[in-house]
Amino acid sequence: MNQRKIINDPVYGFISISSDLLFDLVEHPYFQRLRRIKQLGLADIVYPGALHTRFHHALGAMHLMGLALRTLQEKGNRVDEVELEAAQAAILLHDLGHGPFSHVLESVLMPGVSHESVTLVMMKELNRQMHGRLEIAIQMFEGTYPREFFHQMISSQLDMDRMDYLNRDSFYTGVVEGSVGADRLIKMLDISNGQLVVEEKGLLSIENFLHSRRLMYWQVYLHKTLLSAQAMLTRILQRARELSENGEELFATPDFSRFLRNTFFLHDFEIYPDLLESFNGLDDNDVWASVKGWTKHSDPVLSILCEMLLNRNLFKINILDSQPGTDMLADLGNQLLEAGLTEEQIPYFLVSSETTNWAYAKEQDPIRVKMKDGRLLDIADASDIPTIEALTKIVRKYYVCWGKNVSLRG
Repeated sequence: MNQRKIINDPVYGFISISSDLLFDLVEHPYFQRLRRIKQLGLADIVYPGALHTRFHHALGAMHLMGLALRTLQEKGNRVDEVELEAAQAAILLHDLGHGPFSHVLESVLMPGVSHESVTLVMMKELNRQMHGRLEIAIQMFEGTYPREFFHQMISSQLDMDRMDYLNRDSFYTGVVEGSVGADRLIKMLDISNGQLVVEEKGLLSIENFLHSRRLMYWQVYLHKTLLSAQAMLTRILQRARELSENGEELFATPDFSRFLRNTFFLHDFEIYPDLLESFNGLDDNDVWASVKGWTKHSDPVLSILCEMLLNRNLFKINILDSQPGTDMLADLGNQLLEAGLTEEQIPYFLVSSETTNWAYAKEQDPIRVKMKDGRLLDIADASDIPTIEALTKIVRKYYVCWGKNVSLRG
């Protein structure tokens, strides 16, 4: 039997791993891989302290889940010990399906396959290895467990995932405005008609939570310098994949090479029994080792892009309120032609895209407030702050980034 384990966490203090099942999950290679995947990908290019990992985040989310469920128990809600363990297991494993640099590479390595889908595949394999001990956790993760509030605590607009990553990302980036009062928010949680709700006295805490999330998106997750770096990494992987598919031998670890040479879809995990192990062999180190190696590659597009990213010589980026016009793109394209690029090379050094910030998706997933008179109101209706309603609007920004000082050799 495993003894109870305690981990010292810089955000919350001591975190307990309170059961044998949770300990076994933390010790498993699937979970240990998260030590080698940074939570914020390339964000340390902007915020040097953002070096924390998905391992940290998953443990923090598990900790908050335990606090929240104990709070619900104290308020007279039935939460069995089996359910408490299952919910903690589900939130502990919720990020297993993230690959290196997460969302940046999802579209390149496994287009159309979400990390949530891969997470579910990995959870089912863990359940097989652990003789069915994760059945309830999987149901909670999928949203098929009869008591819906468990899924809401794992995946909703007020879940333990968001509470931890906002607090943790704020802590490690130093963007203190993004910090949320997780302890107070958790104390305000309750259950009404089987749904997760927040007591009226927690109204200000929710408002702060939504504002913090909006701020963190603009100031950290969608920071323009980070968008530029992500665009460069995406182009690097696209070029590497193109060369690999054309028979070019590229330096890469065996698992990374497999994903560069082949395009896999979700059903391929059933077709190729060893594919899951190959996926679990991918982490940030594979990508960085390849980027370093590819700086010496004979292909000028790949080598220059890798050298620029490695040395933080990033694309120039402009943020726009509307889509870039053809004149702007043509002018930038001409500048790149004058720098020695060919027409075929320009798409790798000129990127236009868009990004959105949606702080509160009211229609899709409302946050319910339990008023003192027993009514359940949407946070936008319960709050007297007009900006809450404004947070329900999707803010869309466009951007163009290009290799302003690129000099192509060869």
